[in-house]
Amino acid sequence: MAVVRSLARGALVAACAATLAACGRTDSSQLDLVVIGSPEDPFQTGARLSTAGSLATASTNEGLVSFDEQGRVVPALADRWIVTDDGQSYIFRLRDGDWLGDAGELTARSAKTAFDAALKKVRGTPLGLDVAPIEEVVVRAGRVIEIRLAHPMPNLLQLLAQPELGLRYDGESGGPMTMTPEGDRAIFVPIAPSVLGLPEIEDWETRTRAVVMSALPGDAAIKAFNDGEADLVLGGRIEDFPRTSSVGILRGTIQLDPVTGLFGLQVMNDEGFLAEAVNREALALALDRSALIAPFGLGGWAPSTRIVAPGLEGDIGTIGERWPEQSLEDRRRVAAARVALWRATRGDETEDEGEAASAAGKPPTDASAGPGLRLSVWLPDGPGADILFRGIAGDLATIGITAERAGPEEDGDLRLVDSVARYPRASWFLNRLACVNKQGLCSKEADARVGEAADATDEADRTALLAEAEAELTAANVFIPFGPPIRWSLVRGDVDGFATNPWGWHPLMPLAMLPR
Repeated sequence: MAVVRSLARGALVAACAATLAACGRTDSSQLDLVVIGSPEDPFQTGARLSTAGSLATASTNEGLVSFDEQGRVVPALADRWIVTDDGQSYIFRLRDGDWLGDAGELTARSAKTAFDAALKKVRGTPLGLDVAPIEEVVVRAGRVIEIRLAHPMPNLLQLLAQPELGLRYDGESGGPMTMTPEGDRAIFVPIAPSVLGLPEIEDWETRTRAVVMSALPGDAAIKAFNDGEADLVLGGRIEDFPRTSSVGILRGTIQLDPVTGLFGLQVMNDEGFLAEAVNREALALALDRSALIAPFGLGGWAPSTRIVAPGLEGDIGTIGERWPEQSLEDRRRVAAARVALWRATRGDETEDEGEAASAAGKPPTDASAGPGLRLSVWLPDGPGADILFRGIAGDLATIGITAERAGPEEDGDLRLVDSVARYPRASWFLNRLACVNKQGLCSKEADARVGEAADATDEADRTALLAEAEAELTAANVFIPFGPPIRWSLVRGDVDGFATNPWGWHPLMPLAMLPR
């Protein structure tokens, strides 16, 4: 067996404080944090969380492990672990100490009960698919539990650090922070180690501060930062990015996370023109991905036609970018010919449907309505989404399709998907687009290959099956990729405990630590 990591919780806290001491911040004032979203977000519960809800959950319900500010896995309720040589068993030694309140001692048995409940809660979600290879959790000793896997999961620790897998037992958590509602704000305070039955850390109160979180729409969040009412803004996406032009260099900096994930259009129905995969491919052929993002001035953003991000660990190179030998003009000629053929074969029917809708005083409602060919596109509100829609509409117009903006409560014929990968493996991308999620069109054939990969005992076979699944999903043309998502934060110059990272994840506990 190989020892993966061993670090006592008290030593971790002390190291965190020592690291922050080098940054020079000496005051003990609270940190005012605004997360872009809705005011109720910090108080969410459940298995599908907003950015603010995820941060709040992770701060008050630790898992076996957690993330630090740089996106690295660090000890939490477990202070050390080992992985068996076959990669199919992770054995965790839990830290000494207690659950909060009256829940008693943190034991292997109580942790197993809490972990089983957390797994049950995420069933039916993409994360539930990610952790499906977990076969059972076994109590090995008083403070030792074992997670047994159907096959090796190189990124299991990153999954265990997800906020949805934070543990609660008998209604209580193991910290590391408490949350107190105050109107629309949530006040997070680090829990003294002694309260959790851990060794006392000297001067704890002067080495920590409260983090006061509010969730506001993008324009209000940026205004709060510009007005000096927020030290940090998290949760920025493309729809609000143009608003950051109002942020002066003296107020702080715009930080971009080097994330990967799904960013593109999900096909939501198979009606009319969208019924055939070759027609759905026409939409993907028409898009100029670089031009869609060029107005945002994001240096280093790389467009991609692949569903799974290129270059991930385990990528065997059998799937490449689509249409590498065709210019954009050639692609659009092919796409326009498919639109013209569809209109020619459906012309009379399309005109009849359009006239009937017009006579009834109703707008076209799906991709087959006309006259002409119209598709509705759902995007979030915000100036960045407006820019993106204009680019999409312009591209589709070159092949004879009129794009219309779907209403806030509508799915649209096409819907923007903007999601950061939780771990850098093909399975995350494929699980996110699986049929079980019931979020638009999908591919049962791709899901079948993913299922076979889950049952494969050989890593090479499993990787090849996942590549086949990506090929099946690509051929189905149910998702039109643009490239990686865009995630940004606003950070005042004297904020410690923040770092950009590949997961776009910025936990509250490091932000709460102050130097001695």
